[in-house]
Amino acid sequence: MISYQTDGVKMPAIKRRDVSAWIKKVAAGHGKKVGDIAYIFCNDEKILEVNREYLQHDYYTDIITFDYTEENVISGDLFISLDTVLSNSEQLGVQYEQELYRVIIHGILHLCGINDKGEGEREIMEREENEAIAMLQK
Repeated sequence: MISYQTDGVKMPAIKRRDVSAWIKKVAAGHGKKVGDIAYIFCNDEKILEVNREYLQHDYYTDIITFDYTEENVISGDLFISLDTVLSNSEQLGVQYEQELYRVIIHGILHLCGINDKGEGEREIMEREENEAIAMLQK
């Protein structure tokens, strides 16, 4: 089950049923099934609090993914700072909605086993994000 919650922010204007179907399609493309996925949309203050408390990182970020995946069933809690998504969309010169969808699927791709910290991994993640976003727009 995929759930969408908020903490200190208004729920973003996404079509949850369509987004959930898209997430399942992307996961299936990586040989995964969707278990329990919880999106928690929040502000910068909340994501900084989560980053400090659980990861001992003292910085803002757009998404933090807690991975509870077992075998081929992806599960996790995904905290998304809508403040950072907005500032990133402005910096990158892209629509807010497009950046939000990129971040939404970024967390799913992490749960599917795609990383972005090692050498060459960022390019793979970006390609996967772009392919997933193209699927949503069809």
